[in-house]
Amino acid sequence: MSASRVSRRRFLAGSAAATAALAAPAILRALDTNGRINLGFIASGGRARANLSEMTKPGGVEINVVALCDVNGQNLEKAAQQYPKARLYKDFRKLLDESKDLDAVVVSTCEHTHAYAAVPALQMGKAVYCEKPLSRDVQECRAMREAAKKAKVATQMGTQNHANPNYHRVVELIHSGAIGPVSEAHVWVSRAWGRQTPQEAEENKDVHGMCTRPDGTKYFITERPTEAQDPPSYLDWDLWLGPAPARPYHEAYFPGPRWYRWWDFGNGTMSDLGSHWNDLPFWALKLDAPKTIEAMGPDPHPEIAPASMTAVYEYGPRGDMPACKLTWHQGTHKPQIWKDKGIPQYTNGVLFIGTKGRMLLADYSKHVLLPEAEFKDFQRPEKSIMDGPTQQQEWLLAIKNGTPTGSPFNDYAGLLTEANHLGNVAFRTGQKIAWDSANMRVTNTRAADHYISREPRSGWRLSGLA
Repeated sequence: MSASRVSRRRFLAGSAAATAALAAPAILRALDTNGRINLGFIASGGRARANLSEMTKPGGVEINVVALCDVNGQNLEKAAQQYPKARLYKDFRKLLDESKDLDAVVVSTCEHTHAYAAVPALQMGKAVYCEKPLSRDVQECRAMREAAKKAKVATQMGTQNHANPNYHRVVELIHSGAIGPVSEAHVWVSRAWGRQTPQEAEENKDVHGMCTRPDGTKYFITERPTEAQDPPSYLDWDLWLGPAPARPYHEAYFPGPRWYRWWDFGNGTMSDLGSHWNDLPFWALKLDAPKTIEAMGPDPHPEIAPASMTAVYEYGPRGDMPACKLTWHQGTHKPQIWKDKGIPQYTNGVLFIGTKGRMLLADYSKHVLLPEAEFKDFQRPEKSIMDGPTQQQEWLLAIKNGTPTGSPFNDYAGLLTEANHLGNVAFRTGQKIAWDSANMRVTNTRAADHYISREPRSGWRLSGLA
C-alpha cells in the first residue's frame, strides 16, 4: 500500500471532451451522457457517510461516485464495498491530481484539513461541498472565500439546518418586522465539551476526553499527553495530521469528536455548533463582519478549547437594520434573562430582542413570539423562503442547473465561519479585539496574530493564502 493510493488501482478514462472542459464553468463541464454528476468524496466515514447517503438517495439528483478517499482504511473499505467502481485513495492530494473526470468534490475531513482539500479543488474549477466549519482558522477561511469567488462554481457549507423550515419561518418573521428592529440577540448551547475538571466533565457528560492508562484505569485529559501510542493499523497517522504540527499518536486525538477540542485540529464548540446556531441570527439579521469581539470564560489553555465560554460580537448597521450585539453562550453559560427565568427554559436556543417583542427558537424544531399573549392574534407573513431539498441536494441542483445555494463560501458561509473563529481569537487573546475585515487583522493588539493563521507543516502548502 503506497502512501497515497490504496493497492486496488482503478482509473476511469478521462475523455478528451472532459479534459477540454476544465476551463469551462462547472455547470457546463462534462456531466456524463445521462446527465449524472461525477463526484469525489474526500473522507468516507462519519459526516462523510451521511453526505454519501444523502447525495445518492433515490429520487435525488443522479450522481456517479467516481472517487473515494480516507486516511482511515476501515471507513474506506466500507465505502468501497458500497461503491465498487470508485477509485480509492488515502491522500486527497493524489485524488485531486487525478480529478479530470470529476465535476465536484465533497470534503468531510476533520476541519484542520478542510481548506487544504477545498482550495485546490476550487482552483481546478470543481464545485465543492464542505462540512462545517469551513476551516481551522481565519486565514484558511479567507483563502477558501477568495478561491470560491474566482472559481464561480457551486459551493455549500454543510450546515444542514439552513434548509430547516423552522429556520425559514424565523427569518421571515424577523425580515417582516414582526418584533420590530432587533439590536440584541443571544445564542446558547448546552454542550460542554472541552477542558474542564474531571468532576465537571462527569456532570456535563463529556466523555470525549476520557482515556485509558496501560493498567486499564480511566482518566480525563486536561493536558497534552506526554506518552506516545501506536496508531491503529488501519489509520495513516501522518496523513491524518496533514498540515498540523507533528505529534505522536494518542487516543486523546482519535477518533472524532476527540480531536475537536484540540486547537491544532479544531476549535471546540464555538466553531462547531456555532456553525449551526449562529447561522440563524447571521441570516435573519443579515450580519457580516463584526466590529469588535470580546470573550469570557476560564483562563485560555494553549492546547485545549474550553468547555464553557461566552463571546460578545458587536456589528454595525446593515442596510435598514440597526447596529446590534450578538452574544454566544456555551456550556454552563446562559443569558441573564434565561437565568432569571424571564423566558422559557429551553436547553438550547436563539433569542431575538426587538422593539415590539421577542422571538425565541428552541432546539431547532420550534419557535415562539413573546409575550405570547400579545401575539395571540398575530398574522404571519406569507412564506418568502422556499422549503425545498436538503443542503446536499440543493448543492447538486446548483451544479446541474446553476441555481443558488443557501450557504455559499464567499459571501455567506465564509463570513459566518470567520466570525465564529474570531470568538475563539478573542478568548485566546484575553482581551476585547477590534476587527478590520478588509485587511484581515486585529487592529488593537498584535497578540491576536498568532491565532488568525498558522504556518503549515513541512510538505503541506495552501496556495492562495494571503
